[in-house]
Amino acid sequence: MKKINLKTLVYLLGIVVSVMVFYSFSYNFDPDDWVVPAKYKNMKNPTDKSDKEGFSIGKSLYMKHCKSCHGKTGLGDGTKADELDTPCGDFSTDLSDQKDGELFYKIKSGKDDMPSFEKKIRDDEDIWLIVNFIRTFQEK
Repeated sequence: MKKINLKTLVYLLGIVVSVMVFYSFSYNFDPDDWVVPAKYKNMKNPTDKSDKEGFSIGKSLYMKHCKSCHGKTGLGDGTKADELDTPCGDFSTDLSDQKDGELFYKIKSGKDDMPSFEKKIRDDEDIWLIVNFIRTFQEK
C-alpha cells in the first residue's frame, strides 16, 4: 500500500472542499432559508382562534414585542425595520404558505435579526396567541 504525502493530502482536501462549495451553490443553496424542524411543521395550534380574550392577549403581546419591527398592521414597516439587515416581510402575504407550527417555531427560536422570544415570552400559549393574531393580517 502506497503512503500519501502531506502535499498530496492537502491537494486532495482542496479538491474536496472546492467540489462541496460548487455543489452547494449550483443547487440553489440558500443559506438564508429558515429551516424549521419537522416537529414544528406539523405541530397543531392548541388555542381557540375564536377566543376573544386570547385574541386580545395575542394583540397586546404583538404590540409590545413585534410592532417595532413588523409594524402595527404587519406590513414589515415598523419603526426599527429600516435598521435591520434582513427584511421583516409582509404578514398580509408572506405567511400563506407557512403553517402555525412554523410560525410558532420562528417566534420562539428567532434567527438573525429576529430575536428569540423563548425567554421573554415563557408561556407557549402566549406565542400561539401571537400566531393567531398575526394570521388576522392575511384576512384583511
